Amino acid sequence: MKKLKFIHAADLHLDSPMIGLRRLPRKIFNRLQESTFAALRNLVDAAIHHSVDFVIVAGDAFDHENRSLRAQVRLKKEFVRLEEAGIQVYLVHGNHDHLQGITMSIELPKNVHIFGDHVEVKKYKNSLGTTVHLYGFSYPVRHVTERKIENYQKLADADFHIGILHGNLEGNSEHGNYAPFQLNELIEKDFDYWALGHIHKRMILNEEPPVVYSGNIQGRNKKEMGPKGCYLVSMDQSQPELTFIETNDVVWKEVIIDGSALESIHDLFYGTKDVIESERIEGKAKLVQLRLNNLDFSRNDITLEAIQQFLETLQEEELEEASFVWPIDIEIDEKISYDKESLAAHSDFYSELFHTIDDWGNLEKSLEPLYKHSGARKFLSPLTKDELEDIKQQAEEFLLQKLLNR
Repeated sequence: MKKLKFIHAADLHLDSPMIGLRRLPRKIFNRLQESTFAALRNLVDAAIHHSVDFVIVAGDAFDHENRSLRAQVRLKKEFVRLEEAGIQVYLVHGNHDHLQGITMSIELPKNVHIFGDHVEVKKYKNSLGTTVHLYGFSYPVRHVTERKIENYQKLADADFHIGILHGNLEGNSEHGNYAPFQLNELIEKDFDYWALGHIHKRMILNEEPPVVYSGNIQGRNKKEMGPKGCYLVSMDQSQPELTFIETNDVVWKEVIIDGSALESIHDLFYGTKDVIESERIEGKAKLVQLRLNNLDFSRNDITLEAIQQFLETLQEEELEEASFVWPIDIEIDEKISYDKESLAAHSDFYSELFHTIDDWGNLEKSLEPLYKHSGARKFLSPLTKDELEDIKQQAEEFLLQKLLNR
Protein backbone atom coordinates (compact mmCIF):
# COMPACT_ATOMS: atom_id res chain seq x y z
CA MET A 1 0.00 0.00 0.00
CA LYS A 2 1.26 3.46 -0.92
CA LYS A 3 1.91 5.58 2.17
CA LEU A 4 3.01 9.13 2.80
CA LYS A 5 3.60 11.28 5.86
CA PHE A 6 4.32 15.00 5.86
CA ILE A 7 3.96 18.20 7.88
CA HIS A 8 1.98 21.15 6.60
CA ALA A 9 3.07 24.48 8.09
CA ALA A 10 2.72 28.10 6.99
CA ASP A 11 3.24 31.69 8.08
CA LEU A 12 6.36 31.22 10.18
CA HIS A 13 6.97 35.01 10.15
CA LEU A 14 10.49 34.55 11.45
CA ASP A 15 12.02 37.50 13.29
CA SER A 16 8.70 39.30 13.62
CA PRO A 17 9.31 42.72 15.23
CA MET A 18 6.31 42.24 17.56
CA ILE A 19 4.99 45.72 16.83
CA GLY A 20 3.55 47.64 19.78
CA LEU A 21 4.97 45.34 22.45
CA ARG A 22 8.30 46.99 23.24
CA ARG A 23 6.84 48.46 26.42
CA LEU A 24 7.01 44.98 27.92
CA PRO A 25 9.87 44.29 30.36
CA ARG A 26 13.01 43.28 28.47
CA LYS A 27 12.93 39.68 29.69
CA ILE A 28 9.31 39.18 28.59
CA PHE A 29 9.81 40.99 25.28
CA ASN A 30 12.98 39.03 24.49
CA ARG A 31 11.11 35.75 25.06
CA LEU A 32 8.36 36.90 22.72
CA GLN A 33 10.83 38.15 20.12
CA GLU A 34 12.60 34.79 20.17
CA SER A 35 9.32 32.86 20.02
CA THR A 36 9.10 32.52 16.23
CA PHE A 37 12.50 30.81 16.20
CA ALA A 38 11.53 28.57 19.11
CA ALA A 39 8.35 27.61 17.23
CA LEU A 40 10.43 26.77 14.13
CA ARG A 41 12.66 24.56 16.26
CA ASN A 42 9.59 22.80 17.68
CA LEU A 43 8.28 22.30 14.15
CA VAL A 44 11.53 20.66 13.03
CA ASP A 45 11.64 18.55 16.21
CA ALA A 46 8.16 17.25 15.36
CA ALA A 47 9.13 16.45 11.77
CA ILE A 48 12.16 14.45 12.92
CA HIS A 49 10.25 12.73 15.74
CA HIS A 50 7.50 11.55 13.38
CA SER A 51 9.97 10.61 10.60
CA VAL A 52 8.00 12.50 7.93
CA ASP A 53 8.85 12.35 4.26
CA PHE A 54 8.82 16.11 3.82
CA VAL A 55 7.75 19.45 5.27
CA ILE A 56 5.60 21.95 3.38
CA VAL A 57 5.99 25.67 4.16
CA ALA A 58 3.02 27.39 2.51
CA GLY A 59 4.36 30.94 2.41
CA ASP A 60 5.66 33.76 4.62
CA ALA A 61 8.59 31.94 6.15
CA PHE A 62 9.98 35.41 6.84
CA ASP A 63 8.05 38.30 8.34
CA HIS A 64 9.41 40.92 6.00
CA GLU A 65 10.63 41.23 2.42
CA ASN A 66 13.96 42.53 3.72
CA ARG A 67 14.56 39.31 5.61
CA SER A 68 17.28 39.68 8.16
CA LEU A 69 20.56 37.79 8.04
CA ARG A 70 19.68 36.47 11.51
CA ALA A 71 16.41 34.97 10.28
CA GLN A 72 18.02 33.39 7.22
CA VAL A 73 20.83 31.80 9.23
CA ARG A 74 18.40 30.42 11.81
CA LEU A 75 16.15 29.00 9.09
CA LYS A 76 19.10 27.37 7.33
CA LYS A 77 20.27 25.81 10.60
CA GLU A 78 16.89 24.11 11.08
CA PHE A 79 16.67 23.00 7.45
CA VAL A 80 20.12 21.43 7.80
CA ARG A 81 18.75 19.41 10.72
CA LEU A 82 15.99 18.16 8.41
CA GLU A 83 18.54 17.36 5.71
CA GLU A 84 20.55 15.27 8.17
CA ALA A 85 17.35 13.37 8.99
CA GLY A 86 16.64 12.73 5.29
CA ILE A 87 13.59 15.03 5.23
CA GLN A 88 12.82 17.23 2.22
CA VAL A 89 11.32 20.75 2.36
CA TYR A 90 8.92 22.26 -0.20
CA LEU A 91 8.58 26.01 0.22
CA VAL A 92 6.67 28.82 -1.47
CA HIS A 93 7.22 32.51 -0.81
CA GLY A 94 4.17 34.58 0.15
CA ASN A 95 3.27 38.25 0.20
CA HIS A 96 5.53 39.03 3.19
CA ASP A 97 8.65 37.35 1.81
CA HIS A 98 8.11 37.68 -1.94
CA LEU A 99 10.90 36.97 -4.41
CA GLN A 100 11.70 40.62 -5.17
CA GLY A 101 12.41 41.38 -1.53
CA ILE A 102 15.79 42.95 -0.85
CA THR A 103 17.82 40.29 0.90
CA MET A 104 21.29 39.16 1.81
CA SER A 105 21.13 35.73 0.24
CA ILE A 106 22.10 32.73 2.35
CA GLU A 107 22.28 29.49 0.38
CA LEU A 108 19.91 26.84 1.69
CA PRO A 109 20.75 23.10 1.81
CA LYS A 110 19.92 20.84 -1.13
CA ASN A 111 16.88 19.29 0.57
CA VAL A 112 15.00 22.60 0.21
CA HIS A 113 12.91 22.98 -2.95
CA ILE A 114 11.62 26.50 -3.64
CA PHE A 115 8.82 27.10 -6.13
CA GLY A 116 9.29 29.79 -8.78
CA ASP A 117 7.03 32.69 -9.66
CA HIS A 118 4.77 30.58 -11.91
CA VAL A 119 2.74 27.55 -10.90
CA GLU A 120 4.96 24.50 -11.32
CA VAL A 121 5.09 20.87 -10.24
CA LYS A 122 7.84 19.25 -8.20
CA LYS A 123 8.14 15.47 -8.00
CA TYR A 124 8.95 13.41 -4.93
CA LYS A 125 9.46 9.68 -4.35
CA ASN A 126 10.01 8.10 -0.94
CA SER A 127 11.85 4.93 0.07
CA LEU A 128 8.62 2.90 -0.23
CA GLY A 129 8.19 3.92 -3.84
CA THR A 130 5.32 6.32 -3.18
CA THR A 131 5.30 9.13 -5.74
CA VAL A 132 3.97 12.63 -5.18
CA HIS A 133 3.37 15.67 -7.34
CA LEU A 134 3.48 18.97 -5.43
CA TYR A 135 2.07 22.07 -7.16
CA GLY A 136 2.73 25.67 -6.15
CA PHE A 137 4.20 29.09 -6.89
CA SER A 138 6.01 31.88 -5.04
CA TYR A 139 4.89 35.49 -5.03
CA PRO A 140 7.11 37.46 -7.43
CA VAL A 141 5.96 40.73 -5.78
CA ARG A 142 4.08 41.63 -2.60
CA HIS A 143 0.66 42.11 -4.18
CA VAL A 144 -0.53 39.15 -6.25
CA THR A 145 -4.20 39.73 -6.96
CA GLU A 146 -4.75 37.53 -10.01
CA ARG A 147 -6.51 34.18 -9.73
CA LYS A 148 -3.46 31.91 -9.76
CA ILE A 149 -5.67 28.90 -8.97
CA GLU A 150 -6.56 28.78 -12.68
CA ASN A 151 -2.97 27.78 -13.45
CA TYR A 152 -2.96 24.63 -11.28
CA GLN A 153 -3.23 21.63 -13.62
CA LYS A 154 -3.05 18.03 -12.42
CA LEU A 155 -0.39 15.91 -14.11
CA ALA A 156 -0.63 12.13 -14.42
CA ASP A 157 1.65 9.40 -13.05
CA ALA A 158 1.77 10.08 -9.31
CA ASP A 159 0.20 8.33 -6.33
CA PHE A 160 -0.68 11.59 -4.58
CA HIS A 161 -1.23 15.19 -5.68
CA ILE A 162 -0.75 18.07 -3.24
CA GLY A 163 -1.54 21.72 -3.97
CA ILE A 164 0.31 24.48 -2.09
CA LEU A 165 -1.32 27.89 -2.19
CA HIS A 166 -0.69 31.06 -0.21
CA GLY A 167 -3.93 32.90 -0.82
CA ASN A 168 -7.26 34.18 0.39
CA LEU A 169 -10.60 32.38 0.36
CA GLU A 170 -12.96 34.81 -1.37
CA GLY A 171 -15.38 36.42 1.06
CA ASN A 172 -12.83 36.58 3.88
CA SER A 173 -12.26 40.31 4.46
CA GLU A 174 -9.89 39.94 7.42
CA HIS A 175 -6.79 39.54 5.25
CA GLY A 176 -5.49 40.99 2.00
CA ASN A 177 -7.29 39.43 -0.96
CA TYR A 178 -4.15 37.92 -2.49
CA ALA A 179 -4.26 35.02 -4.98
CA PRO A 180 -8.02 34.69 -4.32
CA PHE A 181 -9.87 31.42 -4.81
CA GLN A 182 -13.22 29.78 -4.19
CA LEU A 183 -13.45 26.48 -2.36
CA ASN A 184 -15.11 24.66 -5.25
CA GLU A 185 -12.21 25.64 -7.53
CA LEU A 186 -9.78 23.75 -5.30
CA ILE A 187 -12.01 20.71 -5.00
CA GLU A 188 -12.49 20.53 -8.78
CA LYS A 189 -8.72 20.18 -9.28
CA ASP A 190 -9.03 16.61 -7.91
CA PHE A 191 -5.94 16.88 -5.70
CA ASP A 192 -5.53 14.74 -2.58
CA TYR A 193 -4.64 17.62 -0.26
CA TRP A 194 -4.50 21.42 -0.33
CA ALA A 195 -1.86 23.02 1.92
CA LEU A 196 -2.92 26.64 2.36
CA GLY A 197 -1.19 29.64 3.90
CA HIS A 198 -1.88 33.35 4.50
CA ILE A 199 -4.73 33.08 7.04
CA HIS A 200 -3.32 32.81 10.57
CA LYS A 201 -6.37 31.07 11.97
CA ARG A 202 -6.30 27.27 11.78
CA MET A 203 -9.19 26.07 9.58
CA ILE A 204 -10.23 22.92 7.75
CA LEU A 205 -12.31 24.26 4.87
CA ASN A 206 -13.12 20.83 3.43
CA GLU A 207 -12.54 17.24 4.54
CA GLU A 208 -12.72 15.21 1.31
CA PRO A 209 -10.27 16.19 -0.02
CA PRO A 210 -8.70 18.10 2.90
CA VAL A 211 -8.45 21.82 2.18
CA VAL A 212 -6.54 23.22 5.13
CA TYR A 213 -5.20 26.45 6.57
CA SER A 214 -2.64 25.34 9.14
CA GLY A 215 -2.48 28.84 10.65
CA ASN A 216 0.74 30.44 11.86
CA ILE A 217 3.16 28.56 14.09
CA GLN A 218 3.41 31.30 16.74
CA GLY A 219 0.85 33.91 17.79
CA ARG A 220 2.24 37.45 17.73
CA ASN A 221 -0.52 39.60 19.23
CA LYS A 222 -3.83 39.36 21.06
CA LYS A 223 -5.69 38.86 17.78
CA GLU A 224 -3.83 35.55 17.38
CA MET A 225 -4.92 33.77 20.53
CA GLY A 226 -4.87 30.10 21.38
CA PRO A 227 -2.57 27.22 20.41
CA LYS A 228 -0.62 27.66 17.18
CA GLY A 229 1.21 25.01 15.18
CA CYS A 230 1.14 22.74 12.16
CA TYR A 231 -0.58 19.62 10.84
CA LEU A 232 0.93 16.15 10.65
CA VAL A 233 -0.71 14.50 7.65
CA SER A 234 -0.69 10.72 7.10
CA MET A 235 -1.93 9.47 3.74
CA ASP A 236 -2.62 6.10 2.18
CA GLN A 237 -5.40 4.96 -0.15
CA SER A 238 -8.04 5.85 2.46
CA GLN A 239 -9.01 9.24 3.91
CA PRO A 240 -5.97 11.29 5.05
CA GLU A 241 -5.47 11.56 8.81
CA LEU A 242 -4.70 15.04 10.20
CA THR A 243 -3.13 15.60 13.62
CA PHE A 244 -2.57 19.09 14.97
CA ILE A 245 0.84 19.64 16.60
CA GLU A 246 1.34 22.68 18.82
CA THR A 247 4.60 24.51 18.13
CA ASN A 248 4.20 27.89 19.86
CA ASP A 249 6.55 28.84 22.67
CA VAL A 250 4.33 31.68 23.86
CA VAL A 251 0.54 31.39 23.93
CA TRP A 252 -1.83 34.36 23.80
CA LYS A 253 -5.05 33.85 25.71
CA GLU A 254 -8.02 35.78 27.04
CA VAL A 255 -8.79 35.04 30.70
CA ILE A 256 -12.19 36.05 32.03
CA ILE A 257 -12.60 36.87 35.73
CA ASP A 258 -16.14 36.95 37.13
CA GLY A 259 -16.22 39.83 39.59
CA SER A 260 -19.82 39.40 40.80
CA ALA A 261 -18.78 37.74 44.09
CA LEU A 262 -15.69 39.88 44.75
CA GLU A 263 -16.01 42.14 47.79
CA SER A 264 -12.62 43.84 47.78
CA ILE A 265 -9.36 44.34 45.90
CA HIS A 266 -7.96 41.60 48.15
CA ASP A 267 -10.50 39.12 46.73
CA LEU A 268 -9.75 40.32 43.20
CA PHE A 269 -5.98 40.03 43.55
CA TYR A 270 -5.80 36.59 45.15
CA GLY A 271 -8.66 35.19 43.07
CA THR A 272 -6.87 36.28 39.91
CA LYS A 273 -3.58 34.87 41.25
CA ASP A 274 -5.26 31.46 41.56
CA VAL A 275 -6.52 31.71 37.97
CA ILE A 276 -3.07 32.68 36.69
CA GLU A 277 -1.50 29.76 38.52
CA SER A 278 -4.00 27.37 36.92
CA GLU A 279 -2.90 28.69 33.49
CA ARG A 280 0.80 28.02 34.05
CA ILE A 281 2.39 25.31 31.87
CA GLU A 282 5.94 24.17 32.57
CA GLY A 283 8.27 25.19 29.75
CA LYS A 284 5.71 27.46 28.09
CA ALA A 285 4.94 31.13 28.47
CA LYS A 286 1.59 32.88 28.24
CA LEU A 287 0.49 36.43 27.59
CA VAL A 288 -3.03 36.85 28.94
CA GLN A 289 -5.59 39.53 28.30
CA LEU A 290 -7.59 39.81 31.52
CA ARG A 291 -11.26 40.64 31.21
CA LEU A 292 -13.12 41.61 34.38
CA ASN A 293 -16.87 41.00 34.15
CA ASN A 294 -19.65 42.05 36.53
CA LEU A 295 -17.34 44.09 38.75
CA ASP A 296 -19.19 46.29 41.28
CA PHE A 297 -17.31 49.56 41.79
CA SER A 298 -19.51 50.48 44.72
CA ARG A 299 -17.88 47.80 46.84
CA ASN A 300 -15.24 48.91 49.34
CA ASP A 301 -11.83 49.59 47.77
CA ILE A 302 -12.46 48.51 44.17
CA THR A 303 -11.53 51.55 42.07
CA LEU A 304 -9.97 52.10 38.66
CA GLU A 305 -6.77 53.29 40.36
CA ALA A 306 -6.68 50.18 42.55
CA ILE A 307 -7.18 47.96 39.50
CA GLN A 308 -4.20 49.60 37.75
CA GLN A 309 -2.04 48.88 40.82
CA PHE A 310 -3.50 45.37 40.85
CA LEU A 311 -2.30 44.82 37.27
CA GLU A 312 1.19 46.17 37.99
CA THR A 313 1.51 43.95 41.07
CA LEU A 314 0.44 40.86 39.14
CA GLN A 315 3.10 41.66 36.55
CA GLU A 316 5.80 42.08 39.19
CA GLU A 317 4.91 38.64 40.56
CA GLU A 318 5.60 37.08 37.14
CA LEU A 319 8.94 38.75 36.35
CA GLU A 320 11.06 35.97 37.86
CA GLU A 321 8.99 33.08 36.47
CA ALA A 322 10.55 31.13 33.59
CA SER A 323 7.13 29.73 32.63
CA PHE A 324 5.44 33.07 33.13
CA VAL A 325 1.77 33.94 32.72
CA TRP A 326 2.07 37.63 31.97
CA PRO A 327 -1.10 39.75 32.28
CA ILE A 328 -0.58 42.15 29.41
CA ASP A 329 -3.67 44.27 30.01
CA ILE A 330 -7.05 44.45 31.73
CA GLU A 331 -10.36 45.15 30.08
CA ILE A 332 -13.32 46.00 32.30
CA ASP A 333 -16.59 44.86 30.82
CA GLU A 334 -18.63 47.78 32.06
CA LYS A 335 -20.93 49.12 29.39
CA ILE A 336 -22.30 52.61 29.89
CA SER A 337 -26.09 52.76 29.83
CA TYR A 338 -27.69 55.58 27.87
CA ASP A 339 -30.78 56.21 25.75
CA LYS A 340 -29.74 57.86 22.49
CA GLU A 341 -33.27 58.88 21.54
CA SER A 342 -33.95 60.46 24.91
CA LEU A 343 -30.67 62.36 24.96
CA ALA A 344 -31.16 63.56 21.38
CA ALA A 345 -34.72 64.68 22.11
CA HIS A 346 -33.70 66.83 25.08
CA SER A 347 -30.51 68.35 23.68
CA ASP A 348 -29.56 69.71 20.28
CA PHE A 349 -25.94 69.02 21.18
CA TYR A 350 -26.52 65.28 21.65
CA SER A 351 -28.74 65.17 18.58
CA GLU A 352 -25.95 66.66 16.47
CA LEU A 353 -23.34 64.41 18.10
CA PHE A 354 -25.24 61.20 17.34
CA HIS A 355 -26.00 62.41 13.80
CA THR A 356 -22.30 63.05 13.21
CA ILE A 357 -21.30 59.62 14.59
CA ASP A 358 -23.98 57.78 12.59
CA ASP A 359 -22.95 59.49 9.35
CA TRP A 360 -19.23 59.08 10.00
CA GLY A 361 -17.97 56.98 7.13
CA ASN A 362 -14.56 58.50 6.68
CA LEU A 363 -12.49 56.49 9.15
CA GLU A 364 -10.68 54.68 6.36
CA LYS A 365 -10.02 58.00 4.64
CA SER A 366 -8.74 59.44 7.93
CA LEU A 367 -6.31 56.54 8.21
CA GLU A 368 -5.04 56.84 4.63
CA PRO A 369 -1.89 58.85 5.57
CA LEU A 370 -0.90 56.08 8.00
CA TYR A 371 -1.51 53.25 5.52
CA LYS A 372 0.34 55.14 2.79
CA HIS A 373 3.33 55.91 5.00
CA SER A 374 6.35 54.02 3.64
CA GLY A 375 7.53 53.01 7.10
CA ALA A 376 4.18 52.16 8.69
CA ARG A 377 2.21 50.41 5.94
CA LYS A 378 4.44 47.33 5.86
CA PHE A 379 3.35 46.49 9.41
CA LEU A 380 -0.38 47.15 8.95
CA SER A 381 -3.17 44.90 7.79
CA PRO A 382 -6.52 46.28 6.52
CA LEU A 383 -9.21 46.86 9.12
CA THR A 384 -12.29 44.66 8.73
CA LYS A 385 -15.83 46.05 8.66
CA ASP A 386 -16.40 44.66 12.16
CA GLU A 387 -13.23 46.36 13.44
CA LEU A 388 -14.26 49.68 11.90
CA GLU A 389 -17.71 49.40 13.49
CA ASP A 390 -16.15 48.48 16.84
CA ILE A 391 -13.89 51.54 16.74
CA LYS A 392 -16.91 53.70 15.99
CA GLN A 393 -18.86 52.19 18.91
CA GLN A 394 -15.94 52.59 21.31
CA ALA A 395 -15.54 56.24 20.30
CA GLU A 396 -19.22 56.90 20.97
CA GLU A 397 -19.09 55.23 24.40
CA PHE A 398 -15.89 57.09 25.31
CA LEU A 399 -17.46 60.45 24.48
CA LEU A 400 -20.63 59.65 26.41
CA GLN A 401 -18.66 58.51 29.44
CA LYS A 402 -16.83 61.84 29.52
CA LEU A 403 -19.93 63.92 28.86
CA LEU A 404 -22.11 62.12 31.40
CA ASN A 405 -19.29 62.18 34.01
CA ARG A 406 -19.15 58.43 34.30
